[in-house]
Amino acid sequence: MRLAAVADIHLKAEDHEKNVAAFSKVNDLADALVVAGDFTNHGLPEEMRAVLAVLECVQVPIIAVLGNHDHESGYQDELAGMLRVAGVHLLDGHCFEVDGVGFAGTKGFAGGFSPYELMPFGEFGIKNFVEIAEREAVKLDYGLEQLKTPVKIAIMHYAPIKETVVGEPEPIFPFLGSSRLQRAIDKHKPALAVHGHAHHGTFSAESKGGVRVCNVALSILREKGEEHPFALFNF
Repeated sequence: MRLAAVADIHLKAEDHEKNVAAFSKVNDLADALVVAGDFTNHGLPEEMRAVLAVLECVQVPIIAVLGNHDHESGYQDELAGMLRVAGVHLLDGHCFEVDGVGFAGTKGFAGGFSPYELMPFGEFGIKNFVEIAEREAVKLDYGLEQLKTPVKIAIMHYAPIKETVVGEPEPIFPFLGSSRLQRAIDKHKPALAVHGHAHHGTFSAESKGGVRVCNVALSILREKGEEHPFALFNF
């Protein structure tokens, strides 16, 4: 399979023609497109309509998760419904298979990276924060567990390892991802894990368990000189 992947596209209506020209190229270059969250800027339905007006040019399966920006205005359920009606395979602890390749994904959450990840101790707010992070990791673990395909791909918006957020200011690392997600991918050993969220991070690194992790935020792809608004992988 030829896989295209990108995150943090934040498409705007005024760039419609340029974006259609760019994303339509995926049809000749890949067999599926992954969008690892942050379709929108402020999580508004009108923004998602502009995004879908672009993505309707994509003729290969689109597999995706939502990002934090897609939650910003409280319309995340409506946005998820819009994506699904448009035929996007939106994952939230679910899995999807195409041509012998299985995809499992969830948005993920923050909390930091081992050995400094936030622990559920003290005030309710901290415990609740960690509970959300743990719940997201459980969803990813469950989705990967369901897959019986020879090739598995893990998709999340938040980073599972620190190494792919390097380039961002270190004080914000705890808000860019969680090692709880890493434990899920290291358990199931997918061929690739992709995420976004850290716009100034690092493109590729390995988890402690040897899983290749790629930060496919669009800004990173542009910085590394990608010709298209997506990275390409072969399996």
